[in-house]
Amino acid sequence: MTVAYKLPGHTQFPEPALRFGGASDRNTDLHPLLGLSRFGPYSRDRLSGVANPIRIAMIAPAGGVDRLNRLMQELEQPHRPKERKAYLPDYPGFSKLFGVSLAKAVGPTAIELPEDLQRQMAASPRPHQVLADAITRALFALRNVRTEFDIVLIHVDRRWSDGFRSTDGEDFDLRHHLKAIAASEGICIQIVRDEGALGYYCRCSVAWRLGVALYTKAGGTPWVLADVEPGTAFIGIDYAMRSDAGPASRYAICCSQVFDAEGSGMEFVAYEANDVRMFGKNPFLRRDQMLKVISRSLLIYQRKHAGQSPSRIVVHKNTEFKSEEVEGCFDALPRTDAIDLVHVQQSSGWRGMHIPEPRKPHGYPVHRGTALQLGAYETLLWTQGNLPVVANDRDYFKEGKGIPEPLMLVRYAGNGSMDDLCRQTLGLTKMDWNNDGPYDRLPVTLNFAQTLAKVVVRMPTLEPRSYPFRLFM
Repeated sequence: MTVAYKLPGHTQFPEPALRFGGASDRNTDLHPLLGLSRFGPYSRDRLSGVANPIRIAMIAPAGGVDRLNRLMQELEQPHRPKERKAYLPDYPGFSKLFGVSLAKAVGPTAIELPEDLQRQMAASPRPHQVLADAITRALFALRNVRTEFDIVLIHVDRRWSDGFRSTDGEDFDLRHHLKAIAASEGICIQIVRDEGALGYYCRCSVAWRLGVALYTKAGGTPWVLADVEPGTAFIGIDYAMRSDAGPASRYAICCSQVFDAEGSGMEFVAYEANDVRMFGKNPFLRRDQMLKVISRSLLIYQRKHAGQSPSRIVVHKNTEFKSEEVEGCFDALPRTDAIDLVHVQQSSGWRGMHIPEPRKPHGYPVHRGTALQLGAYETLLWTQGNLPVVANDRDYFKEGKGIPEPLMLVRYAGNGSMDDLCRQTLGLTKMDWNNDGPYDRLPVTLNFAQTLAKVVVRMPTLEPRSYPFRLFM
């Protein structure tokens, strides 16, 4: 006798709301860009570190400073979208949108690189090193006038493409290298490319992406989550291996990103762990190492909340939790009422289709926010999918094509409903301020931690302190 296997019924979670500027709790929107247009940024009416104007220093190819000046002027102008018209609203201009303006920094803060830089690169067996050294020297020159600017705009010319990555097998990426050098000096940089901010055909898209990024790097908070339980802290953990670590002495950088209940608080700590254990290609921490990582993360939260500890902590990791790591987390949090340890697994092997009627599949994927609980501790969550609520109730799939794969949330510790974890994870996919999309696939806890790990591993020195994430955006 054959018995048909039936999956449990799925759940559809509503799209999380975001909160923006103003004193009213009702200044919320499901759409990040429309919310900014309607209410302004969350930090507009609060004590924030945003300067007015935001002063921009520049590093450009020979004769290229004027081009960067025009880009800044363009950000102050309104633009209408030429793409993604169902989602992308009109851009009103930087000052009108954020309540602060952009200005060229005064003094010797506009540096042009040597005219013969391309020739030097062509003559060298290591063109990436020649390019990196030239831009690094310019950054060090700006270090001498650090009080005169807030952000450095760097134009990386397409003619230098031979220097973007190493050709001799060295683990080199120009963007990550420059971020690491600048972060070591406490300098925020924004890299612009010819095919991106300087040449992309839809200037509205460029203005939104670059505008939000510059405001955030200047210390602003565009939006936060509207509905999160107070006293909750989110921690994201990721690892990167030092390129010079041999098989006999594994050496990892562990990045721990901390968010408060509103999804803000962009700080992280990096912990250098030697002699880590490897399972496949993934490093895992010993009990004492995880204790140090979580303890340092907790200090960040306490410093921002007058010494108070969170009542609930949710830790996201992109690999499973080994027993020693679980024990290390609990060792670090003896006074926390609730602790959830969640493996956010990107490759689940599952797919889902939206079939509203028998034998009639929908032309768009399942709705974002769809969840399917597989067991007591495992749930599938579609963080990508159809999202009509940000496109005037018309079908809208940000990725454009394909069948999205869900995340699998596997809980290694914690009580309560898996639904709460799904809602919070869904909300955290809307908290990446480094793009203009309605969501990311991963929660920001892991998105940021992955970015941090890639950059921090290249830092010349790593001090035992917390870093603001805006240095690494």
